Amino acid sequence: MRKILFFLTAACMLIGCAKTNDQMVNDKKVNELSFTTEQAAYMSAIACNEAKGDLKALESAIHGGLEAELTVSQIKEALSQLYAYTGFPRSLNALGVLQNVVESRKSKDKRVIMGEDASPLSDDYDALKEGTRVQTQLTGKPFDYEFAPATDYYLKAHLFGDIFARDNLTYADRELVTVSALSGLQGVEPQLKAHIAGARNMGVTEEQLQGIVVALAANGLLDEAGRLAGLLETEWQQGKPNDAYAQYFVGQSYLQPYYGGVANVTFEPRCRNNWHIHHGAVQVLICVSGKGWYQEWGKQAVPLTPGTVIAIPEGVKHWHGAAADSWMQHLAIHTQEQPGATNEWLEPVSDEQYHTIR
Repeated sequence: MRKILFFLTAACMLIGCAKTNDQMVNDKKVNELSFTTEQAAYMSAIACNEAKGDLKALESAIHGGLEAELTVSQIKEALSQLYAYTGFPRSLNALGVLQNVVESRKSKDKRVIMGEDASPLSDDYDALKEGTRVQTQLTGKPFDYEFAPATDYYLKAHLFGDIFARDNLTYADRELVTVSALSGLQGVEPQLKAHIAGARNMGVTEEQLQGIVVALAANGLLDEAGRLAGLLETEWQQGKPNDAYAQYFVGQSYLQPYYGGVANVTFEPRCRNNWHIHHGAVQVLICVSGKGWYQEWGKQAVPLTPGTVIAIPEGVKHWHGAAADSWMQHLAIHTQEQPGATNEWLEPVSDEQYHTIR
């Protein structure tokens, strides 16, 4: 993470002045992620597992994040911020897991980068004023919750004033954390959708938002990845022609590999793969754009729309592809993979079979 450099004058050193928030905003690119792709992936997994309350998976994600050189300060800040979105019980439990992981790693001489805490604020810092500015940037327009004035004050002065002013995470970092966490909660889709827009306003790019979906999927958070994918409404990369597997497709497909063994397959209208069977592995499909179909042998076809998650059991004959009037893209992930897992390609899905689907 980028460190803020203080160029203190002799006079400032004598009076021990703290930087104003305006100076901190100018010094740091607050509307950019400070994480590498790998770090962002682990931070997404950390935030989502915190929201789910899955402490075992959270512990694993924290270990991975520390190996990827996330600092303890960054992870601690993210877990502290999340109390405002997931509640103190989950936040405190998660901080306890982080503390135990850090102590364990230190005892085994494993790499731990503590990082720097947030810079001090000036004595005349106005949390309500600054929080109102930050909230306006995030929402894209002034927001006043007149129905609940106290809540409006807490949002402005505390969440966006006190918490967002802490500069060991950027605004973009904080929205990646928030979107990842809300993806892990059922029934908060309006808030998740609002924070997707807020993340964009805070500088998170479309590719980085897509990266959250990929990271969640790669870390086994499949339903959560689907929940976010269903709300993104964004254009995914098409990738390169899928020439290596062209013989097993009717029509043109494209392949875009991602982090963690996740692949995005793009199908042109009417394109579909042959009937096939996965041996020794479960394949999971997450539709991210367009419309398509998934069908198992002897069963009705299931529509694929953004957010649809399909877990294909090992040994089941099936096919998947685009609808006749739409392109379709899905992420493909293999789970529960056993040594020697194979894919058995069978006959094509005939035009007669395909056009009977309704």
